[in-house]
Amino acid sequence: MRVLHTMVRVGDLERSLDFYSNVLGMKILRRKDYPDGRFTLAFVGYGDESSNAVIELTHNWDTNAYDIGTGYGHIALGMENIYTACEAIREKGGKITREPGPMKHGTTEIAFVEDPDGYKIELIQLK
Repeated sequence: MRVLHTMVRVGDLERSLDFYSNVLGMKILRRKDYPDGRFTLAFVGYGDESSNAVIELTHNWDTNAYDIGTGYGHIALGMENIYTACEAIREKGGKITREPGPMKHGTTEIAFVEDPDGYKIELIQLK
């Protein structure tokens, strides 16, 4: 068994695709409209779905925004250099909600960004 994907609902699919592809550097892997159900599924990630976990962006055509709730935590991405990644994200208009640095009560270096729908994404410095 392996993790296939994580699904998040998005209010504006084009805005979210722009963020995940242009700001975070993911590839748009596939996208399909379901007119009878009035929704679109788009899958983004850093590699092919056959060997990598990806993110499924679900856009329900009649819903512009969602409440994230208190149960959602975050998506985590490992990076070679979170400091330069945060600068690049900032330059592309991304919102950094926690600047890079050591986590509280530990030594792992992390940062947080927020996608256009308010979902938190943790950037973790790979060793």
